[in-house]
Amino acid sequence: MLLRQLEYLVALARERHFARAAASCHVSQPSLSAAIRKLERELDVPLVRRGRKFSGLTPEGERVVLWAHRILSDVDGLRQDLSRMRGGLSGTLRMGAIPTALTAASLLTTPFCERYPHVRVLLTSLSSREIARRLAEFEIDMAMTYLDDEEDLGEVRTSPLYEERYLLLTPSDGELADRRVARWAEVAALPLCLLAPEMRNRRILDANFRAAGAVAVPAIETDTVSALFAHVATHRWSSVIAHAWLHMFGVPEGMRVVRLERPAREPSVGLVAAGTGPEPMMARALRDIARDLDLREVFDRLAREHLA
Repeated sequence: MLLRQLEYLVALARERHFARAAASCHVSQPSLSAAIRKLERELDVPLVRRGRKFSGLTPEGERVVLWAHRILSDVDGLRQDLSRMRGGLSGTLRMGAIPTALTAASLLTTPFCERYPHVRVLLTSLSSREIARRLAEFEIDMAMTYLDDEEDLGEVRTSPLYEERYLLLTPSDGELADRRVARWAEVAALPLCLLAPEMRNRRILDANFRAAGAVAVPAIETDTVSALFAHVATHRWSSVIAHAWLHMFGVPEGMRVVRLERPAREPSVGLVAAGTGPEPMMARALRDIARDLDLREVFDRLAREHLA
């Protein structure tokens, strides 16, 4: 059994089309089809439902794809380990991040690439649910996500980075702008722009509003932090932001941040990686970067400066 055959099968499962899978592997379609047929003969099971076009994988094929992800991930980890022993890491670190943590990712990836110039970082914005799936199927090496998430992340290694603290971002002439601490029930009554309900951050905020006996009905909902800041910068709306977002966006002119009363629980954001087998060298190297940075103190200090 050749690794290339497993790579072709993984590509076919991903693209669900023989021609696109072949193109992604930089081979001809007949070569890809022949390799998968050879894999079927070696395993003595049908892997692909064939017709006039690709019709999906058989149950055996789905199981082989899961094993293929694991095997290819282990091989990549082996190459990273040997690369490190030869004097430096090389290859690609496949990293996912929830949208609300993307603003912090550059604080890790920039020093990582400076320390390991032969490594490429492929950073993808993913939902917490998609991160859980891709980690389980070894499609990504590491992710930034909520550690106390409602999704089951499975068997993973975790490294806490910071707790998400919430601030009211409101026009400087707004009714709560001069408060030292704003209450969640008061904020719910403001004209609001918040992230969309399908996003984990919004579900956390809604739980905080409910705990205060209130329901927030925002005038604007969006699925990106950048769009949220673009709307509040018009001074028409207020928002509840995570303090980590200040690193990228700061406080727009004519706006103020106000401390919100602390909720019963502040969710933890951290690094997660698959917890089975030897830890890949790239994942360990990124953890070392994170430990040296202390993002918790970085973001807490940033929030204090803006609140002052």
